[in-house]
Amino acid sequence: MPSQFGPNMVVTMSESILSLSQFKADARRLLDKIRAESTTLVLTQNGRARAVVEDYEQHQERQRALVMLKLMVQGERDIEGGRVVPQEQVFAALRRRLAGGDPADD
Repeated sequence: MPSQFGPNMVVTMSESILSLSQFKADARRLLDKIRAESTTLVLTQNGRARAVVEDYEQHQERQRALVMLKLMVQGERDIEGGRVVPQEQVFAALRRRLAGGDPADD
């Protein structure tokens, strides 16, 4: 099912909806399927979505992407708030630290 994330960006997410009992009855095959096909399973209980099952590597990749997005947002807020340091100053401070200089000098 396609999801719209902006004016020119469409991300297609493959997901299947199953009841918890259907998942339990065929868990091994379904876990193999989500690993092989990068499919996400939405598990329902009493007709309501209760859990999401995805491949661990896919989950880790998604987590890394979220961290990067959060860092980008933080960086944009720092720029908007005037909390910036010239690149040369940052690299000079890092060189001093790596050379064993006192980090308190920065």
